[in-house]
Amino acid sequence: MPPDAHRVVVVGGGISGLSAAYDLTRAGVECTVFEKQPRLGGVIETIAWEDCLLESGPDSFLSAKPEAAALIAELGLQEDLIGSNDHQRVTYILKMGRLVPLPQGIVMIVPTRVLPLLRSSLLGWGTKVRMAIELFRRPPTKYLAGRDRSVAEFVIDHFGQETLDYLAEPLLSGVYGGDPRRLSMAGVLPRFLQMEAKHGSLGRAAMQSKSLGSSKGSLFRTLKGGLGSLVDAVSRNLTVRYDAVEAVEKTDNGFRVRAGGDWLSADQVVLACPTWAAAPLCGELDGDLGRLLSNIGYSSSLTLSLIYKASEFDGQRAGFGFLVPQRERQRLAAATFVATKFSHRAPQDRIILRCFFGGTGDEAILQEADDSLLAIARRELKRILGLTASPIFHSISRWPRSMAQYNMGHLARIQQIKDRTVRIPGLHLAGNAYEGIGIPDCIRTGRAAAKEILAGNVAAFAPK
Repeated sequence: MPPDAHRVVVVGGGISGLSAAYDLTRAGVECTVFEKQPRLGGVIETIAWEDCLLESGPDSFLSAKPEAAALIAELGLQEDLIGSNDHQRVTYILKMGRLVPLPQGIVMIVPTRVLPLLRSSLLGWGTKVRMAIELFRRPPTKYLAGRDRSVAEFVIDHFGQETLDYLAEPLLSGVYGGDPRRLSMAGVLPRFLQMEAKHGSLGRAAMQSKSLGSSKGSLFRTLKGGLGSLVDAVSRNLTVRYDAVEAVEKTDNGFRVRAGGDWLSADQVVLACPTWAAAPLCGELDGDLGRLLSNIGYSSSLTLSLIYKASEFDGQRAGFGFLVPQRERQRLAAATFVATKFSHRAPQDRIILRCFFGGTGDEAILQEADDSLLAIARRELKRILGLTASPIFHSISRWPRSMAQYNMGHLARIQQIKDRTVRIPGLHLAGNAYEGIGIPDCIRTGRAAAKEILAGNVAAFAPK
């Protein structure tokens, strides 16, 4: 175990940086987290109003990825872990002004069950016939299998334009806020590429798979008291300075870091901040690394939480919520019925709607004044749900440049970033820009950086 004199600076107080600092501090390593915002957690923030619990950023994480649940258990919060109410899980897609339920058995773009798809009005008969023909598709040539393709090209090739418009685009928009014509299939949905390479037909592979489309337990998990309680627990014993890091320079013995006008030395540095913030810091260390990091794009998002009296709510109820495809969209991208998705979020006499705006097609929404944004949301909810009731409370959270974009060439770019990073001993990268955008992925990258430091190695990433 490294001696206590070992010093590590972690730049960024989101869940990636906090996870790294947590492991280092537990191991007896002197570690300081620098965060330029006046609070920790990054996009994770839970607020309460009366008896209602509101998530300003992500509200949950995927159960299939174990890293978040593992950290929660280590922190002693396992009894607070709850799952989504999947017995009520229905997601709706807006099509031609009408909410249509997503057919059961659809996994992102792939049907795993025939009858629900045939009965659904979400996709036309032309698309259904194309999906049937796709079942006879053979594995691709080596040329096609080895080439990076956009999500749009891949989906259209297998299932047609309508599947892109009414399945892939709205489902991915909620995760990346990105453009499927630019998103890399290898970076975003690698499992489907593997299915294609082995079977050719995604539909045939999905129907033969014992795991795809089936889930034990809830699809999503969260904490009863909100994800903010994870941030509170993981940061409880950490040393934190609320200053922006202005420069990182290499020295003979490690690094020196300038923050708040002061310089301090460090043996190791973990950059757990967005790549647009890490790029100028790395530029002083390696210009090529800084350039590679700056080439990773980001989109912005905004959440608006609305609380209603249940007795006054006169709009359509829509399961877990609904997605608005780009071709049907005005400004609202999606909305969630919070207490339907998760228990313990609101009393019986309250309804919480969480509305989502932004993404690559509407960065300007962040500039709207609060009153204007509220008016936009109410107008759209009236159009989609027929809702005319006035909310009794609202909360707005703006997240500029928060969602990393895994655009074409992403995997090659990440490999180049790894190759450059290992040339700077003691420098580590963590966050949502590299090998996964969700909370479990961020935790994994943070803990991987800590593991490398404790092992005395310099590799920036752990294998997936």
